[in-house]
Amino acid sequence: MEIPSNWASLAAAWLVTAALLLLARHHRRRRLNLPPGPKPWPIIGNLDLMGPLPHRSIHELSKKYGPLMSLRFGSFPVVVGSSVEMARTMLKTHDVTFAGRPITNAGKYTTYNYSDITWSQYGPYWRQARKMCIVELFSAKRLESYEYIRVEELKAFLRELHEAEGRSVTLKDHLSDLSLNVISRMVLGKKYTQKTEGSIVTPEEFKKMLDELFLLNGALTVGDSIPWLNFLDIQGYVKRMKALGKKFDRFLEHVLDEHNERRKAAGVEGFVAEDMVDVLLQLADDPDLEVKLERHGVKAFTQDLIAGGTESSAVTVEWAISELLRKPEVVKKATEELDRVIGRDRWVEEKDVANLPYIDAICKETMRLHPVAPMLVPRRCREDCRLGDYDVPKDARILVSVWAIGRDPAVWGDPDRFRPERFIERAIDAKGQDFELLPFGSGRRMCPGYTLGLKVIQASLANLLHGFEWGLPEGVRAEDLDMDEIFGLSTPKKIPLVAVPKPRLARNLYQV
Repeated sequence: MEIPSNWASLAAAWLVTAALLLLARHHRRRRLNLPPGPKPWPIIGNLDLMGPLPHRSIHELSKKYGPLMSLRFGSFPVVVGSSVEMARTMLKTHDVTFAGRPITNAGKYTTYNYSDITWSQYGPYWRQARKMCIVELFSAKRLESYEYIRVEELKAFLRELHEAEGRSVTLKDHLSDLSLNVISRMVLGKKYTQKTEGSIVTPEEFKKMLDELFLLNGALTVGDSIPWLNFLDIQGYVKRMKALGKKFDRFLEHVLDEHNERRKAAGVEGFVAEDMVDVLLQLADDPDLEVKLERHGVKAFTQDLIAGGTESSAVTVEWAISELLRKPEVVKKATEELDRVIGRDRWVEEKDVANLPYIDAICKETMRLHPVAPMLVPRRCREDCRLGDYDVPKDARILVSVWAIGRDPAVWGDPDRFRPERFIERAIDAKGQDFELLPFGSGRRMCPGYTLGLKVIQASLANLLHGFEWGLPEGVRAEDLDMDEIFGLSTPKKIPLVAVPKPRLARNLYQV
């Protein structure tokens, strides 16, 4: 069969164009002066160098290639900053340029197609979401109005531990219940750790959903790095993400229906917002919003608030008690401060923390050694730019290794040692202004709920040390404690801490 000459000419033109484009792309890549890093393999790039704990793998590589390093994850360049100077440059100097988010399966399937605060792209929708968080959801006035919830749940938590006197407890379970009770009452208006009539999920299902959400949002999936292999779902993560998305949607639909029914019953004039979902629904009705907040957006925000407010505090406090069990001299100094400032006739209140510098130092030292997000949430470069003498191409993924910064001997003397005194000797904040310590990130994409997170961490830890002497089960030595972590969007202990609480205050205080 003879091919018409015009078809042949067209095909030849397409081939020549494609070849020229590939050649131009090749030359452009060759001209880029990328930061130093290991040579990537075809297709997989440097994924072969990532172990089960990618933050540790990257830390080891940064020791060889320096504080600014270039990797390749499949089809995507990755630029990693591992020093205070690089963190400041990436999160402050180039904050807007690096304010994007990578396109991931987790963002698509578990956050209503990037509709939450964490994974939404930089632009009008995200700016509006951030403003809502700062002005409405996490304002000082709003957090103060919910303080009674935090106090009630903390006292219930301490009462529960008192009832376990002399018995071994898995501390993370109790801490997770505390965090979840606080955040679900603040966000949803009621607790979901107790089985109640009409519950859409059991407490066990709810906790499993949150655990799965954190694991899948932190997973290094093949399809995210090599998009043309995404359809294979080699690791099975996408299937799990879709299933989890359906479970959360069923739950959140129920939550919104309940809130809308209550709003309808109260009437427009008589309705008063009691929780954060009420606030979000009111904002969704605001005709003056720059970008309309749709129902799926309210669900995505709600899910983000629950997840973000639950995990960080429980993980951090468990790490703190684990470290303290190996440092009795630190516990002694902490309890001396508590007895001197608070006395033994009351519990620690949130306002007391300002007068407890050693307790605050323990919290900071824990966040330095055990950051909940060891490489923060990945960012995306929105346009070609330069970092010093090096090029960073558009769409490169940007990682800031706070894990490496927290172990930098140039910043921290004896960095592997748990020593809270370093934060007494040096005034370093944990609120994103001092780049030596970035547990919540910094800049525009910093965690918007960091003030709430700090309040819960500080009050929980202070009262655990004030109310109890902590020991290990019989036959377990402090030096034998497993201090390894598991990797996800957060990094909890691989083996949960089992400890024995012994009350140190008057018994009547635990019954309040």
